[in-house]
Amino acid sequence: MREELLQLLSTENPEIDFTASDELVDDGILDSLTIVSVISTLSMEYGIDIPYEEIMPENFNSIDAMVAMVQRLQA
Repeated sequence: MREELLQLLSTENPEIDFTASDELVDDGILDSLTIVSVISTLSMEYGIDIPYEEIMPENFNSIDAMVAMVQRLQA
């Protein structure tokens, strides 16, 4: 799922290197508008709702964190 998610996000946001950091939000690589785009992409692609309480930097700081969140919300 990691490679699939990376490909999806890279296609939707080609200007961002999602592998550049394990702290994408903390390093300022992902801003609030990009996070909204990522949430929309994940919701549509994986058929999940991302509740407000899941929208925290820890869940978007890395591809691995996003994969873990998607898997948790799919369960």
